[in-house]
Amino acid sequence: MELHKNSAISCSSAAENYLINKMNEIRIFSPATVANVSCGFDVMGFCLDNVGDEMVIRKIDKKGIYISHIEGFDLPLEVKLNVAGVSALAMYDTLNVDFGFEIEIYKNIKPGSGIGSSAASAVGSVFGMNELIGRPFNKTQLTEFAIKGEAIASKCEHADNLAPALFGGFTLVKSVSPLEVLEIPTPKDLFATIIHPQIEIKTSESRGALPKQVDLSDAITQWANLGSFVHALHTSNYELIKRSLKDIIIEPHRSKLIPLFAEVKSATLDVGALGCGISGSGPSIFALSKGLDTANNVKKTMENVYSDLVIDYDIHVSKINTEGVKIIT
Repeated sequence: MELHKNSAISCSSAAENYLINKMNEIRIFSPATVANVSCGFDVMGFCLDNVGDEMVIRKIDKKGIYISHIEGFDLPLEVKLNVAGVSALAMYDTLNVDFGFEIEIYKNIKPGSGIGSSAASAVGSVFGMNELIGRPFNKTQLTEFAIKGEAIASKCEHADNLAPALFGGFTLVKSVSPLEVLEIPTPKDLFATIIHPQIEIKTSESRGALPKQVDLSDAITQWANLGSFVHALHTSNYELIKRSLKDIIIEPHRSKLIPLFAEVKSATLDVGALGCGISGSGPSIFALSKGLDTANNVKKTMENVYSDLVIDYDIHVSKINTEGVKIIT
């Protein structure tokens, strides 16, 4: 009986792979992400649910990688200058195929917004290609390809946005070389509120504002916060999440670049947010809350703070996306 059950699973998997290999085109949703998450600079991130890019990936008879269409923002069609193209090339160079891939990008995440715009592009292209050829690569391998594209935007190889976009939920990048990504559980009542002031802060420029050295005492505090935050996620301990979402190393420097950051942080904590910090390199600001009602109250509070400021903004309330990048119809 057990043998018959395993055979059925094997046949089902074979049929699925056959259908995948017969596909010539798919449309995907590549989600926005929040990196650093206050205490986890360059290693921690989580995935958003209702904010992201759409991409169409198709097989074509001509060998190579081609970007045929981009909507939303003025980004280069030249493959070697586009993060989606560079990550796709990194993967394509490992393949021995007699066909190529064409990419269309429908960009909904503004470049320089601090919610993983470049990561979404880099992840989307390799995920889509992998689906069309029968999923020969696992998520870690896809992340390694995507890192090559992400480096075009940030001027260094890091995966704190890429990993949650591919794996979903919360992730911790234990190491980049060799790449090791740890999946962290997501408490079921955790929600994110994100406000994106319509200004641009480039990751490479934001990194330039950071100190080259930090005090050992500050580093110890930061390590303790990150360790306790990971433990809090594993145990769904919301009070510990609140006590752990503190950044004493990066935030004091980058927050100076973001209008009304201190006011937003103070006001959101007053209405019950568990924590509030800079999303990635900014200018977006994220807050985590227990429950949708609190997350919506945080949204109203953020809007009130920005109401008198002559800067447009986008704002979103999102559950944590535990699936990551996905095929859509």
